[in-house]
Amino acid sequence: MADWADAELAELAWATRSARISALSGPVLLGERAALNGFVVPGQTSVGGGCRMYGVLDGTIALNLARPGDRELLPALVGADDFDVADVAAVATRIAAQPVAALLDRGRTLGLAIASIDEVPASPAVEITTTGSPHHRTNRPLVLDLSALWAGPLAAHLLWLSGADVIKVESRNRPDSLRDGDPALFALLNQGKANVALDLRAGADRAALLTLIRRADVVIEAARPRALLQLGIDAAALVREVPGLVWLTITGHGVNGAAANWIGFGDDTAIAGGLSRELRDATATLGFVGDAVGDPLSGIYAAKIAAAVLAGGQGGRHVIAMSGVVAQALASARATNPDQLTHDLQLWAKSVGQPFPAVTARQTGPVTPLGADTARLFS
Repeated sequence: MADWADAELAELAWATRSARISALSGPVLLGERAALNGFVVPGQTSVGGGCRMYGVLDGTIALNLARPGDRELLPALVGADDFDVADVAAVATRIAAQPVAALLDRGRTLGLAIASIDEVPASPAVEITTTGSPHHRTNRPLVLDLSALWAGPLAAHLLWLSGADVIKVESRNRPDSLRDGDPALFALLNQGKANVALDLRAGADRAALLTLIRRADVVIEAARPRALLQLGIDAAALVREVPGLVWLTITGHGVNGAAANWIGFGDDTAIAGGLSRELRDATATLGFVGDAVGDPLSGIYAAKIAAAVLAGGQGGRHVIAMSGVVAQALASARATNPDQLTHDLQLWAKSVGQPFPAVTARQTGPVTPLGADTARLFS
């Protein structure tokens, strides 16, 4: 995965002519969250602890219960309420009695991040859903980061390192949960960005956001389709309206059919992308590979897509599917050096419980306080 990330970073560096991007490496970007937090190589529980593997009637699933309220949905997932949802063993027993297909269907309908170790990604790594008109740029690109957590902010961070101006937009009522959940990673990914805080329940703030979008060269977001439309933000219409606008939507599984509403995070989308199946086939063991690798791989990939499209001047909406990105990276590793892939996976399986592969986390610069630039940008 790190080799694939290196290749994507090389393309990003070429498109942007950025020395700061050239200085980056795949191992660092994939491993720096683990370095900042002192994580160890995971087994069947993810590095961050929020996602677990469960043996079920006809296979293995991964279920991510990292968000407040996720456990409250477990009785509906398994069709029973006579167990303690906080009891890990009781949850595992209930899940074990279910077939994979039923768990995936119910879990995704309930809004849980769930995946099967044997599934095939529902979407490719990227799809262009809307094509806009061309635009010749002479100024530094303006990037609007509407995303949160890891993948989207990383993409915006890489574009900032490439020389773009970046504005991070957060909800005044529900800021990016990474602020408190992992302050060190938040600071690393969001340094140097201007910050706007809005209450999108208010019509004036929604109008202000639309004004900002129409000024932007790149918009990065990770919302489900109906969430944006409910705010009066029609990505396709805006791409057609604003010449050269590059719109990146980062999703778990794409925007086709039912998959458009599936929730996905870095750990479970890596499962859906086939990475743990590859580990099982190479080592006869089950486990997570890497630290939520769907996130950093997708962030790197999204930044490369944005830079390439900016260089060409053609607007469009590009939908990134994290599970598809993992599958693409894995396919590249198989095609490039299958023996090395097997060797690396065997070493990984032998390292469970040991410190995460060592990388030196990058330095962090100043982080703009929440909402510090709201008045300046909307005065």
